[in-house]
Amino acid sequence: MITTELIGIFGIVLLLALLAGGVPIGIGLLVVGLGGLAVLISPEAALIKGGVVSFEILSKYELGVLPLFLLMAHICFAAGASRDFFDVAAKFVGHRRGGLALASIGGCAGFGAISGSSLATVATISSVALPEMRKAGYHPGFASGALAAGGTLGSLIPPSGALIVFGIIAEQSIGKLFAAAVVPGLSQAVFYLITIVILCAIKPELGPATARVPWRERLPALRKVIDIFALIFFVIGGMMIGWFTPTEAASVGVVVSLVLLAIRGGFKLPAITRALKDTLRTTGMIYVVIIGALVFAAFVGVSGITEALSALVTDLHASPLLAIVVMALVLLLLGSFLDGVALMLLTTPIFLPIAEQLGYSPIWFGIFLVRTMEIGFVHPPLGLNIYVIQGLAKDLSLGTIFRGVIPFLVADFIHLGVIIAVPALTLWLPGIVAG
Repeated sequence: MITTELIGIFGIVLLLALLAGGVPIGIGLLVVGLGGLAVLISPEAALIKGGVVSFEILSKYELGVLPLFLLMAHICFAAGASRDFFDVAAKFVGHRRGGLALASIGGCAGFGAISGSSLATVATISSVALPEMRKAGYHPGFASGALAAGGTLGSLIPPSGALIVFGIIAEQSIGKLFAAAVVPGLSQAVFYLITIVILCAIKPELGPATARVPWRERLPALRKVIDIFALIFFVIGGMMIGWFTPTEAASVGVVVSLVLLAIRGGFKLPAITRALKDTLRTTGMIYVVIIGALVFAAFVGVSGITEALSALVTDLHASPLLAIVVMALVLLLLGSFLDGVALMLLTTPIFLPIAEQLGYSPIWFGIFLVRTMEIGFVHPPLGLNIYVIQGLAKDLSLGTIFRGVIPFLVADFIHLGVIIAVPALTLWLPGIVAG
């Protein structure tokens, strides 16, 4: 007998097959979701659900935060923020062993705070930092591994695009998600810095020290990023302490970034036009993905898969910690062939209700999910960040880059373990903000 759960499982398998075949994630989610609802309920009900979801998303005021933050990021790109972040970090720590690698992590963290994207962060910072490190005699695998890992900071450090999408799908406060991401994001960067220091202490030839830059050159470099950092702290901090709603914060960020662009002398029609085009292109793609994800979530809910998995966990009498570890292993396995957004949208409707039933906060689960998703950006065989770097430095083999990222993967797994074992590290700041 064909049960609704079997239909749901078949739908998930079909979706994975479509994604493996190169079908865009938004289209795959929409097709499988509508098809599944048509089978389980009726074709008319499926079409009505698709129409209702599309209307609700397109008319949702809160979703305006996404294109606004994207526009703020693209305006900051035009203002030259990417080179400035790496340049100031390199001037302060470049004279130490592995200093340029340390600077690349700092640049990724700073740029991630305005880009909200792992791929954008690794592509932009690598284009600046990788030639400098190779010129200084850094081992190619070590240099590219540090950049690949550092790029993942863009997915977690606020304003994270992945957290915005999760907040919309899971109906959670974006402001609380951003607050919850601060400590994990900063501690992730610290783990990478420690990894670099240890590696260069063991094998100094990995990252030779460069000439020390005098203070008279460091301070002018620092002044070049003070305005961008002020923008980030004003927008994100104002949202966390309640000065702005997320949409208002993003709107203020766009206005202030335009002012900074004008002050930096980049307020020109081609730059503004390019920023608007890039924002509209990315926003349109994300809207399709969100609509598809919500339709797919409705199909998963009707199929009863979530309830069946929850009952299975309950019947096994597994501890909440063990259940979360199993989820992490499944996410890491799926992350070996799915991109991060696909992974998040596929698994949120299934895993989030189970995590809530086990007593985990949905805010914590959002951070856990994005952190696990980030690891997929650097572990084989997909490792999208690896392919981005290889595209920038075609003389580097994929094997060289993957080998270089292994120590950082170890740091990733340790950091993920800390997030799982100590949820308070994620939840204490949202608690303070809420209080």
